[in-house]
Amino acid sequence: MKRLNSQLQEDGAPMELILLLRTLLAGCKEISFRVSQGALAGVLGSTLSENVQGETQKKLDVISNQILKDILSESGYVKAISSEEEDEVVPCNPNGNYLVSFDPLDGSSNTDVNSLIGTIFSITHAPQWMDPDDPSAFLQPGTQIVAAGYVLYGPSAMLALTTGRGTHLYTLDKTHGGFLLTTPNVKVPDQTSEYSINASNQRHWEAPIQAYISDLLAGTEGPREKDYNMRWVAAMVGDIHRVLSRGGIFMYPYDKRDPSKAGKLRLLYEANPMAFLVEQAGGLANTGTGRIMEVMPTEIHQRVPVLIGSKEEVEVCLSYNKETNV
Repeated sequence: MKRLNSQLQEDGAPMELILLLRTLLAGCKEISFRVSQGALAGVLGSTLSENVQGETQKKLDVISNQILKDILSESGYVKAISSEEEDEVVPCNPNGNYLVSFDPLDGSSNTDVNSLIGTIFSITHAPQWMDPDDPSAFLQPGTQIVAAGYVLYGPSAMLALTTGRGTHLYTLDKTHGGFLLTTPNVKVPDQTSEYSINASNQRHWEAPIQAYISDLLAGTEGPREKDYNMRWVAAMVGDIHRVLSRGGIFMYPYDKRDPSKAGKLRLLYEANPMAFLVEQAGGLANTGTGRIMEVMPTEIHQRVPVLIGSKEEVEVCLSYNKETNV
């Protein structure tokens, strides 16, 4: 099987980016080990603090964030970091050529029930004229991302990665500690009969999503004329991995509870990297009003609605917006 380095070179990634990715993944391998220890290492449960999102931090959130922050700061390749667990950007090497945004442990509430979790990341070029502690350096649309991916900590540790030349899946071979290419050039099927959404929020959705989900639930007796299955991992990394593996549509749409928050998921380190991965695999990624990767960020923890998945299904979902607005 092909190793990560070989595939990255074949995809034309510059050597410094390859070295940065290897450094980042070394941190992810340490997180994978900490996660696998679970209760044996006393790392489960919550801390007494909240992150900038107002969410209670899990112990593994804090540990994972520190691992990635330390290894990236020391690498020399990174000018600054933005993380879900950090209020502000973290300055690193003033001469670093890259910016890294990450969710150190997506779905961390799943740790206490031993379910799927993962690390999501995106990498962009660092504007050399900006100071390392300037958050505006990160305010680039997703179209400027040079590499994005996630590491899923499941029965096996898997890496999904793109540098803009297709999306590839790798599996961590624990016998020698490297990621081996197991599914090159992933293709998301255009059609699907699976959807993923937190149905407990239904009463808060806008009319187009309400109508769309109602038609899916109607199955063969409704206008879609086929039965759909609902899947929900409660970790974006798990739900998107399923989309990449066998198709589907993942949704965290805008809801009306808090008009100041456009959505649940963060643009820089959740929505954008997942959109890049899925688009490179032939799928679509939209906010409901436009392409996710074309959204211009206004702050590092900005949230956006998310509709990601099989091309034809996302297009059908978006058509409900047009019908409702006619």
